[in-house]
Amino acid sequence: MGVAAARRPPEGRLVGVTQARRWVVPFDSPITDAAALRARYREPNVVAVEKEIGHLDQGARDFLAHTTFLVLATSGPHGTDASPRGGPPGFVAVLDDHRLAFGDLAGNNRVDSHANLVAQPEVGVLFVVPGLEETLRLNGRATLTADPAVLDATTVSGRRPRLAVGIDVERCYIHCGKALRRGGLWQPDSWPPPEARPDAACILHDHLGLDVEPATIAANLESSYRRTIWEPGGEADPLTQPPVEPVRS
Repeated sequence: MGVAAARRPPEGRLVGVTQARRWVVPFDSPITDAAALRARYREPNVVAVEKEIGHLDQGARDFLAHTTFLVLATSGPHGTDASPRGGPPGFVAVLDDHRLAFGDLAGNNRVDSHANLVAQPEVGVLFVVPGLEETLRLNGRATLTADPAVLDATTVSGRRPRLAVGIDVERCYIHCGKALRRGGLWQPDSWPPPEARPDAACILHDHLGLDVEPATIAANLESSYRRTIWEPGGEADPLTQPPVEPVRS
């Protein structure tokens, strides 16, 4: 069965109910157990296994000191979430050998990640340094904290957050650079030209069904970025406030 012919179950159709939502697998030849998975892959070499540590050593601290972007992965009762976070070098604060934190800055106020953390603290995080193909991966348990000392440590560009995400590190290791090299992430000559790139404003226009020109949406997005980019999370002014009352087509 080809991709175009993939069968999707009717909306809401479940096959059994466990702690996680289950669905009819919409692909043929699924791998459904660990033994079948391992049969397709050789065992990892000793370096891949033993590179994992359970604390923040000097190398990990140096990496975090130069990090300007991360992806925070969380899970909760309503599903999973992978949320990008960014800031200047130093926005991720190392508190000690086992704890780090970063402040919450203005976003869309959906609080998907935060809601997950309230219900389930386990997280996975991918840290990125500009120009570096290797990334730092970390697993641990996260806490939403308003501890004044942590908020002071995670202040960015003079803006003190109202809330920070603190993580107690359980696993930490360097991930190889194959994925970023394959994707040409740091190779500008491989990037599509501006006119060929996906247009976020057009995508928002289509997803929301707004009777507003994409150019107006793009201008509003840029204005809101400039106005709120360093504001602490939880500001009353939303990131993407429409310039006119939305009219759905």
